[in-house]
Amino acid sequence: MMRIRIPGRWAAVAATLCCLPAPGWPQADAGILVTDVRYWSLGEVTRVAIELTGPFQYRSDRLPNPERLFFDIRGAKPSKKGLQSIEPQNDLISKIRIAETQPGTTRVVLDLLRKAEFTVSQLSNPDRLIVELRPSTKAPKPAEVTSKLVPSKPPEAPVLAVETSVPAPEAALNLPPPDLAAKAAPPAKPVVPPAPEPAITGPAIVPRGAQPNRSGNRTMTRVLGLKLGRIVIDPGHGGHDTGTTGPSGLNEKDLVLDISRRLADLLQEQLRSEVILTRQDDTFIPLEERTRLANRSKADLFLSIHANSSPVRSVAGVETYYLSFTTNRNALELAARENAGSSRGIFDLQELLQRIALRDKLDESREFASRVQSSLFAVSAKNNAASRNRGVKKAPFVVLIGASMPSVLCEIGFLTNSTDEALLKRAEYRQRIAEAIAKGVSGYAETLSKFQVAQRD
Repeated sequence: MMRIRIPGRWAAVAATLCCLPAPGWPQADAGILVTDVRYWSLGEVTRVAIELTGPFQYRSDRLPNPERLFFDIRGAKPSKKGLQSIEPQNDLISKIRIAETQPGTTRVVLDLLRKAEFTVSQLSNPDRLIVELRPSTKAPKPAEVTSKLVPSKPPEAPVLAVETSVPAPEAALNLPPPDLAAKAAPPAKPVVPPAPEPAITGPAIVPRGAQPNRSGNRTMTRVLGLKLGRIVIDPGHGGHDTGTTGPSGLNEKDLVLDISRRLADLLQEQLRSEVILTRQDDTFIPLEERTRLANRSKADLFLSIHANSSPVRSVAGVETYYLSFTTNRNALELAARENAGSSRGIFDLQELLQRIALRDKLDESREFASRVQSSLFAVSAKNNAASRNRGVKKAPFVVLIGASMPSVLCEIGFLTNSTDEALLKRAEYRQRIAEAIAKGVSGYAETLSKFQVAQRD
């Protein structure tokens, strides 16, 4: 168990300020959870996403010396009790701290390494607060405080909770609300402007154009310089839909959820991308709702993870699918099994066919699938001599049809093969599978337009 230490400079106010209500807010029982706080960087911009399970109101404030921002979220509790903190590897933020400072109010504090300008956006479906920070181009006025109360937005659709993983903290969150700090302050004295701070310069960030795909072509995604920022991972099946069950009882729904969680951690660490899971527990999510979530979240990639089955127990290996027409019997049989949970009617056939025909998405999905398949097979073949590279294939999966972004479905092995099942029951092998998929995603991301550090002459 990690012990929580409150530094001496906070101890004096910890007993009193932590229980003070936010000015003008009535007491309320929190019915909303702060499920996660994520961050990622693109060039000189850093974004922080505060994710919640429902609509909310918030108050944002800024305090100098040291520079910090904090956000009081009314009617919300952290999903984990106690103080929590994150230490980003970032040149703008030194620490992010989260705690319930009074019943029904969660405070998120961003400790800044230097002055920064910020904007805040409240989004829904899923509900989240997005804070965008940039290095400041001018010094703010002394003791300048900004504050606002933003009304709640009603949810547009059911919200899917996302797994949180926030480490324990080392500091308390007890910051005085600006109006209380002003009342307690001594009479103002003449302010002598401080000497200008030396400019902080970092490496130049320059855009890099996208590469041609493996066919030597440039899709409109590459011509337009579109970039990868947000990824949705879909653990297949869930709830009453167990998927395939192996000879010793390993269920597909449990296996793919574990690998998806591991993959999400890897992608957030390696790509600094925002990653969203379509489900965080053993819950059944309709196929159409999975891609609706990806579309509402404006995801740039969609990846559905499954485990395969075959009546021939000796069949082993991995394969990756993208959305397209096919006449291959095995691919159609697999698609029929995976599509059994769809609630679409026959009337929807015309719309489904039109979506399949979107050429740019098809080309990028094929490129994405080829990268994932290469990495997956390298791991599978190394651990199971019977494994075969079953290749990149096309099939009309319903879970891929609704996605507006490049999307693939990967089958990480055959649960009906006793060797594959034995491997997939081991945590270290599931980690290798997650790392292989992450390598495939990273390889695909490298071919797209991106911002990178300029090379010195």
